[in-house]
Amino acid sequence: MTQSEEARRLVLESADAGDLQAAQAAEVLGVSERHVWRLLAAYRARGAPALAHGNRGRRPHNVVPDPVAATVVRLARDRYPGANHTHLSELLWEHEGLALSPFTVRRILEAAGMSSPRRRRPPEHRVRRERMPREGMLLQVDGSHHAWLEGRGPRFTLLLAVDDATGDVPSALFRPAEDARGYFSLLEQVVLRRGLPLALYSDRHGVFQAPIGRTGRRPPTQFARALRELGITQVFARSPQAKGRVERFAGTLQDRLVTELRHAGAATIAEAQEVLDGFLPRFNARFRVQPRQSEPAYRPLEPSLDLGAVLAFRHPRTVARDNTVKYRWRTLQLLPGPERTSYARSRVEVVERADGSLSVRHHGQPIATRPAPPPAGTLRTARAELASRPDYERIASGRGSGGVLPRSAETPSPNGASVQPPSNGAAPDPAVKGRPLLPPTPRQLARWKAIRQAQLQGLSMRATARLLGISRVTVSNYVHANGVPGRRTRAAPSLPEQRDPPDRIAAQLD
Repeated sequence: MTQSEEARRLVLESADAGDLQAAQAAEVLGVSERHVWRLLAAYRARGAPALAHGNRGRRPHNVVPDPVAATVVRLARDRYPGANHTHLSELLWEHEGLALSPFTVRRILEAAGMSSPRRRRPPEHRVRRERMPREGMLLQVDGSHHAWLEGRGPRFTLLLAVDDATGDVPSALFRPAEDARGYFSLLEQVVLRRGLPLALYSDRHGVFQAPIGRTGRRPPTQFARALRELGITQVFARSPQAKGRVERFAGTLQDRLVTELRHAGAATIAEAQEVLDGFLPRFNARFRVQPRQSEPAYRPLEPSLDLGAVLAFRHPRTVARDNTVKYRWRTLQLLPGPERTSYARSRVEVVERADGSLSVRHHGQPIATRPAPPPAGTLRTARAELASRPDYERIASGRGSGGVLPRSAETPSPNGASVQPPSNGAAPDPAVKGRPLLPPTPRQLARWKAIRQAQLQGLSMRATARLLGISRVTVSNYVHANGVPGRRTRAAPSLPEQRDPPDRIAAQLD
């Protein structure tokens, strides 16, 4: 008997004698209580041999017979010498009718002392990667998501860059999330403080590598485009262990920096950044190592290169016929230049810098722009009485003060009288007769009055939606309604034989 079987026999013997309960025996053996009763029944019937596995001593049904194994050895030595194990298994099936897997053939031949004639490459011995010899040759970047304030404030992300040669942190900053704008700021600090590194080592985050598109290629991200323009090689890590240096530094910061933030009482991201700026010099002095070559590899930035325009978001646009381009609800008017008077229907790039300013480029050359004149609807909105009343926008967007409608929500008509909504809500719809209407909520009433006043002032649905901060679909529903859209009670579920016909259901949906 094996050691495990002997231990099981002792437990069952104690359970059979009454010293152990079945539940206790099950806990000791690591099986269910029901299985303990099965083992006890077998032990009482046949004794200790019942604890051995039933297949012990039997010949497996799928074992290769000895004559077949001897035939394989003879054929490999006489008829098919020099064939590797996989090729030999194919030859045995094609010419000899022996269906044996390559693993079985290998096991038979190795038992006979015949190794494969093909020399296989030994497994690669993994070693720790040597540091770069010069500072600035390789920069590892990563984001660390952690509760840096330990509940005193919101959670945010630490973006940090670690030099591979020295191990110091040339730049680090806190951001609400790991995004491209944060990495732009991180790289800008590195370039202004040290210079341009030769390569950047990162994971395959969406900031650094875009997913494969419909064409089967990966379009460059905004950050990858900036690296290409700055002449920085982009290197991707295939695993988190590959960029272990920045990962270990992030773990060290999660230990030391959290203590520093707690000691300073930081509760906001701005206060945490102030503590981080004072902590980094001491941190680098503690963990910095000397590179093998003292001369750094950081490259100076060319004076003619606009770093702010490179580390920015660029979006292609087509110029309208009136020489305007739109970007996120902002319209820019392109001014005529000395070389070209009109850019209509041309492809340009809208550049959004880190500070939010916009500029337009055509074939890399900047174009003089100014804010486009607002349309007529916007002018009417700016000069109307509705623009000076923030209660409409606040209540219409669902941010009312406790459901109390302000007194100013009454809608004046052109002749000075106030426009009151119908007292009983919207008119009943014949298609949904029998389903009562609930009175409108204060927010619905405020929306109806605000949209009604905007319509009386001549605003379009798009301008009304922008002014009130709601969607155009909601504005359209209120405009085309007979009155204040009230809440309708749900219809009781009908039995299968009493369901409405399809034409009635379509009428209700309409």
